[in-house]
Amino acid sequence: MNSLYRIAAVQMVSGPDVAENLASADSLIGHAVARGAQLVALPEYFPVIGDERAKLRLREHDGEGPIQRFLADAARRHGVWLVGGTLPLVASADDKVRNSTLVFDPQGRRVARYDKIHLFGFEQGTERYDESQTIEPGDDIVYFEAPCGNVGLSVCYDLRFPELYRAMGELALIVVPAAFTEPTGEAHWELLLRARAVENQCYVLAAAQGGEHPSGRRTWGDSMVVDPWGRVIARLAKGPGVVVADMDLDSMTDIRTRLPALRHRTIHF
Repeated sequence: MNSLYRIAAVQMVSGPDVAENLASADSLIGHAVARGAQLVALPEYFPVIGDERAKLRLREHDGEGPIQRFLADAARRHGVWLVGGTLPLVASADDKVRNSTLVFDPQGRRVARYDKIHLFGFEQGTERYDESQTIEPGDDIVYFEAPCGNVGLSVCYDLRFPELYRAMGELALIVVPAAFTEPTGEAHWELLLRARAVENQCYVLAAAQGGEHPSGRRTWGDSMVVDPWGRVIARLAKGPGVVVADMDLDSMTDIRTRLPALRHRTIHF
């Protein structure tokens, strides 16, 4: 296995127009691949950010629909492992969706699906979020094998729950598509990403929404790559763009050898 594996996070400021968002995502995936990225992650809600009911109107059945076709086609055309941010899929409840991450290999084959487990709730002044009103939580912990090793899947608010990642076993990479709010992002985003990297001694790839959306919603952005020592090695504060960095797998092994914290665990989930 080559010691270096190049990964990229796509940052977007998605609006209510799905076609426009897909075109933007495709262009940014192309920019990342042009810079040598072998695995690319899109942000949470990359196809649409509008009113909360937009997710219900756009939900797709598992395995069919224009957003899923776009992801499979983009992975194949660009020849890249694609972690497809999140999109709304049909839930068991008629008035809710699953907030789902789909992963496609360079041949456009789907290799994993993760449904967001932890649902965000937050109140500050006039700002209020309650994802449980429109989202049905998942209950399966998911990781997949890529050329860089095992990749753990999570979404946004999941980042606050370290036991999720511990349950995945030994990971080379954690991927976090997100749409963090400005207040929570400013306070905790970088802190939590670096903590997850340090405690799991792996890389973290965080692909965020970052800016002011047409709906008036403001997302924190700051898409980044964190290495297993907790160092931020690439980042983008605001606006559409890509963050590209190399995973150094030999360096990750060296850190785990010099500080074998994963082997020193005495409590297991």
